[in-house]
Amino acid sequence: MPPQHNAGAEHMLVSMLRPLVERGHDVQVWLSRYGKASETYDYRGIQVVPLEARLDFSAAVRKADVLLSHLECVPSTASLARGYGKPMVVLCHNTHRPSFRDMAAGGTALAVYNSQWMEAEAELFFAEYPKSVRPGTELVVRPPVFADEYATKPGKAVTLINCNAEKGGHVLEALARRMPEQPFLAVRGAYGEQILPDLPNVEIIEHVDGAAMREKVYARTKVLLMPSAYESWGRTGCEAMASGIPVVAHPTPGLCESLGEAGIFVDRGDLDGHEAVLRRLLQPAEYRLASKRAKARSAELDPSAELAAWCDAVEGLAR
Repeated sequence: MPPQHNAGAEHMLVSMLRPLVERGHDVQVWLSRYGKASETYDYRGIQVVPLEARLDFSAAVRKADVLLSHLECVPSTASLARGYGKPMVVLCHNTHRPSFRDMAAGGTALAVYNSQWMEAEAELFFAEYPKSVRPGTELVVRPPVFADEYATKPGKAVTLINCNAEKGGHVLEALARRMPEQPFLAVRGAYGEQILPDLPNVEIIEHVDGAAMREKVYARTKVLLMPSAYESWGRTGCEAMASGIPVVAHPTPGLCESLGEAGIFVDRGDLDGHEAVLRRLLQPAEYRLASKRAKARSAELDPSAELAAWCDAVEGLAR
């Protein structure tokens, strides 16, 4: 089941594999990129096999009941699945055409979409193809966020996680210049050229592992910025809402769906609008109302039912 690719995809993958482990299944993740590890290791009950371990993935495929893949590893995993007659599950993290096109080769037993709008986009894409190449079953599982793993007392900073241009690093910089009295937190991302302003009211911290986000990021955050050009869902916003942290976001379809009525939406190009919203939010009465809406939305996103349906679907393929 290869591989990890970026923080959002990695978090979604792990949070969906953990319930399978809890049901007693043997779960392995085979990494497809070089890293520091050279021996297999255990991560929350999941056996992780680094590429440097040089073990035989084909041998593991022969023994597997179900294969799972995502992102750039779908075509190669699909070939092995077809060759060994194994059912394959594809996790879809975005609506870019290759995500759907790779499944159109046929052989996908289960496609898992991370949002309802992604499911609708897939429906439009597959309308051009014969039914025989469409996924056998389709399921929506929103990126699972276990609220109690993220909930904390909010801090004082206005925060942006991953400061590349697509995520809105320039928005953070502009707002920090406009609001010198307000502390900002810039979290270096795992990919993309980072825009990290050298300003006295901006603290820059290095990339943070998912398990440390509560302590290192959300406990220091009062408002989360998500001025992203594209988000298929927006997991960090959901993590922040577990603590009642308001989220100011660009209205991508994914962010509108994930944040719901709790989201505070401002076009990423509207700096005046961002500044006005932040200044209003930082008033105690307005903040309390926004925080209450965020916590309510977090409760609505409880992943229990969707994860149970996910596990049932995978177990159905293994029979």
